[in-house]
Amino acid sequence: MILPWVRYLPSDNCSSREGCEVDAVVIHHISLPPGRFGGGYVEDFFCNRLDPSLDPFFEGIRGLRVSAHFFVARGGEVTQFVDTDLKAWHAGESCLGGAADVNRFSVGVELEGDGCTPFTEAQYEALGRLLAEVRRAHPRVVPQRVVGHEHVAPGRKEDPGPLFAWDRVLRELHRQVVESA
Repeated sequence: MILPWVRYLPSDNCSSREGCEVDAVVIHHISLPPGRFGGGYVEDFFCNRLDPSLDPFFEGIRGLRVSAHFFVARGGEVTQFVDTDLKAWHAGESCLGGAADVNRFSVGVELEGDGCTPFTEAQYEALGRLLAEVRRAHPRVVPQRVVGHEHVAPGRKEDPGPLFAWDRVLRELHRQVVESA
């Protein structure tokens, strides 16, 4: 699924789901360079066109090939990089419910954030709309399978972190499930 209401910048950093059906969403946060918002560097990173000479941090991530299905900027603008029917490379070494390689069966959503700055109202609104669309396209996604990177890669990742309003997001998802039943 490619959403018609988002900006679409296709990334080559994707592959087949190997027959797996989408039944989870993994929420992350990212800012490039760390702690700075805007600038288009996340988009450049996911599309393999990040210029390492622009910031010392970029040299350390040179050559990494990662992506997510969606990126939600601070103002709520959504960019899609990978069709949700394909596997984006967002979770790395990961496990959920005993199943490894969470990328095979999940949609990855990156929120522009740094773990220290609260997410914006616009980001929560966009995320709610985005999760509703993902659930329509992939009905096996249930609230219990909407998790953070910290949940699928504990000890290795900490995002989206303690400032993420899980209660708010999951309450909205439960409301959507009840209304669609």
